[in-house]
Amino acid sequence: MSKNSIRVRFAPAPTGMMHLGNVRTALLNYLFAKRKGGTFVLRIEDTDSERNYDPEAKEIIHDLRWLGLDYDEGPYTNGPHEPYFQSQRTPIYQKYLDALIEKDGAYRCFCTTQELEKKRERQTALKQPPRYDRNCLNLSEQEVARRLSNDVPFIWRVKLDHEGLVSIHDLAHGTITFDFKNFSDFPITRKDNSFTFIFANFVDDMTMDITHVFRGDDHLTNTANQAGLYKIFQKELPTFWHMPILCNKEGKKLSKRDFGFSLRDLQKAGFTPEAICNYLAIIGSSFEEEIMSLEELATKLNFDNPPSAGHIKYDVEKLQWLNHKWIDRYTPEQLALACRPFLDEAFVEAKNIPNERLSHLLKVIKTDLVTLKDAVPALHFYFEQPTVTTHDIANYVDEKQAPILAAIVSDCLGMTNNPEQFAAAVKKAAQEKNLPLKPLFSFIRLALTGKATGPSIHDLASMLGEVKTKERLENGLELLRRIG
Repeated sequence: MSKNSIRVRFAPAPTGMMHLGNVRTALLNYLFAKRKGGTFVLRIEDTDSERNYDPEAKEIIHDLRWLGLDYDEGPYTNGPHEPYFQSQRTPIYQKYLDALIEKDGAYRCFCTTQELEKKRERQTALKQPPRYDRNCLNLSEQEVARRLSNDVPFIWRVKLDHEGLVSIHDLAHGTITFDFKNFSDFPITRKDNSFTFIFANFVDDMTMDITHVFRGDDHLTNTANQAGLYKIFQKELPTFWHMPILCNKEGKKLSKRDFGFSLRDLQKAGFTPEAICNYLAIIGSSFEEEIMSLEELATKLNFDNPPSAGHIKYDVEKLQWLNHKWIDRYTPEQLALACRPFLDEAFVEAKNIPNERLSHLLKVIKTDLVTLKDAVPALHFYFEQPTVTTHDIANYVDEKQAPILAAIVSDCLGMTNNPEQFAAAVKKAAQEKNLPLKPLFSFIRLALTGKATGPSIHDLASMLGEVKTKERLENGLELLRRIG
């Protein structure tokens, strides 16, 4: 590997569905790799077998592909650093634990959970920071041997240099120095001999030659501990970016209670992958042109001096605005493909409509779509006969106008086979009879769609076709005559 090769990684745990924090981390790593001509690695941190929601990472991979974030190395790619599942890397972790022990960088800890809890409670009561007291570091060799012979359970802890310092370089914050006297000798194994996140994560980054680690600001403590491990192994530290945490409007960290917390929420609500990536890339920054593709984002984002705020607020309204703009950019064919799942689920008849016909229908109502799911209410009138009452019509047509309006529409019914001619004829007749166009067009739209506003008369007649247009207008005329 070239010394200057950029290598970044996205390392999710498959314990739940992808949420926006995950997506933003994956996105910014991907965009940085593209910007620098580097490698984007996907690594699955699946050591918590009891909580694994997606054990083979199939859903994570599907989500990344849906977003357009294709990884260069990772599961199922035959990459040079296989395996890419932590659950399959135990021998590698054991190798580096052995090396750490050889360097006198780790020791056995026999303290029970109950003992550790009591110590924490006492430290808290004395207003001391809760920290491991190194009780087991000073055990004699004979005492350690005695406990081992009695099968006393233990874990391995790292032996930090409590008189030492370590510095990291963070893209947003510059140089950050950690004083190890403020940190505990953290666990690197568990009682079942499995390895902790901090140690496994460090070993993976080191052995996979990761040059840049981009992750949430809440990982800063983990970074200090891992920097300690890099120091013990005398390895060069990666460059870090501790990114701002996504918060809701109240400034609290996004949670499952917040709409859009999970990627699945946004998918089901009809948000496009382009808008989601676009929004998560520009949030917290300022751009003259905000609508950008992945390629444009990779070029325009400022990775030399990224935002240094600890938190940034997630704004659903801004995401909706971007989504509307991206829908507007879709070709008719793209829009039909994207909206079809929502329409197929809502209307049985939708499954039988050819893509070309669906493209035509969506083209008419495209400007009304904020999300893809909005196609369902926007096209409801096409798939299902609207319910209209005399009261609905009376809200737009008064008793004096009703007979004139009914006569105009009746005279033009024969032209519904030609939408353009029909629309022009009713307009001309209304002008000749000095009838305002608003009640006329409101009535026609009500009869055709159940709503007084919407697409043009010409477009509606074209969408519904001659038979449906004529049938609905005749039903509307029956109601209209009751008013007159």
